[in-house]
Amino acid sequence: MARTTAPLTDTACRTAKPREREYKLFDGDGLYLLVQPNGRKGWRLRYVKPDGREGLTALGSYPVVGLADARRKRLELKQQLANGIDPIQSKQQAKTQAVINGRTLESVALDWYAGMVPKWAPGHAKTVLSRLKTHVFPIIGAKAIVELDTHDLMQPLEAVTKRGTIDVALRIKNYLQSIMREAKRLRLIKVNPAHDLDGAIKAPRVTHRPALPLSRLPELQACIEAYKGRALTRLTVMLSLHVFVRSSELRFARWNEFDLKRGIWEIPDTRPALDGVPFSTRGTKMAGDIHLVPLSPPAVALLEQIHTITGKFDLVFAGDAKPWKPMSENTVNAALRTMGYDTKVDICGHGFRAMACSALIESGLWSETAIERQMSHKERNNVRAAYIHKAEFLEERRMIMTWWSRFLEANREDHVTPHEFAKQAGENVTRIRSARWAE
Repeated sequence: MARTTAPLTDTACRTAKPREREYKLFDGDGLYLLVQPNGRKGWRLRYVKPDGREGLTALGSYPVVGLADARRKRLELKQQLANGIDPIQSKQQAKTQAVINGRTLESVALDWYAGMVPKWAPGHAKTVLSRLKTHVFPIIGAKAIVELDTHDLMQPLEAVTKRGTIDVALRIKNYLQSIMREAKRLRLIKVNPAHDLDGAIKAPRVTHRPALPLSRLPELQACIEAYKGRALTRLTVMLSLHVFVRSSELRFARWNEFDLKRGIWEIPDTRPALDGVPFSTRGTKMAGDIHLVPLSPPAVALLEQIHTITGKFDLVFAGDAKPWKPMSENTVNAALRTMGYDTKVDICGHGFRAMACSALIESGLWSETAIERQMSHKERNNVRAAYIHKAEFLEERRMIMTWWSRFLEANREDHVTPHEFAKQAGENVTRIRSARWAE
């Protein structure tokens, strides 16, 4: 009697960890996921060729090719076999014919993509392929790459631009320029028509997120304290004001990132994916780095209150109805609107960052480098970045975060300017800094 194989699940594929030797996770009917010691995962399919010999083919790497896609490919190959066609031989013949007829943009793009995948995060790789399949291949993918001109390359860009997604159009322009550079390097084309795409799309005008003047801090904190909605929402808004991190850094936070005894929050650059939650792998924008957020005593106290509500879940800011999913991305802004603020004009959640940054600079107490590091801003000067990348400035940043929380406390009843508060607290701050720098 043949052995029955239990079908794989998305969770089993995603959580499979590398071992000393490669191993296989079987889905049945010849399909399995090969997990390699270096952590890479790829789909393989064993089958019997029309002449009776055994065949093995790769169906793509995981998670770029998901479980459902791998099963679909298995079905397609089985259908070919049922018609007496060897899928590998058919694929090789198709490639040979493509070379004879001239490579298409799609074939060159997919080769370029395969070479870039190892350099990208899985989520980014999936996004790039999705954009190519959605916006580029249906319009110009079947055209011979040697026949394409700048006008042809503009077609998908103009189609995306008309829908108002300028940022996506700019990304696709960059993909096309890289693909055409690769085609020229392979001598598939003599002239690169993508050079003239520069300037064809105007970058969207940067609009700064609204932020209240610091003089309205007493009013804002009073509104937050008086908020009558969900307790977790009120605590989240107040914590966001204290730690001033980005929305995705806050919303997708897990409890295992926090050490409340040490007063530190470690935000990774990539987080484990949450089923059915778009962009849930987002961490800090500092790719390849961990963003450290020192937690002031008031921030720790807020987190301890939050822990009494969501401590039994993985997510810190768990959704109300579905705690395995995070609260909505609109939760903080919706709460601010309930408080009476126009989030397009007055203040939005992201505006807390601008308020904190403004206060820290105006105080005159802190180095620009430490402030920028705490804001998790990327250093634009590559040479300087190479020197300060490992310099965390953690002690000064601890003082920064504590000072900001104390500044908020000082602004509960009446407004105190950063400069005035710096004069009041500056003597102690200066003494601590001088003692440290004299070591």
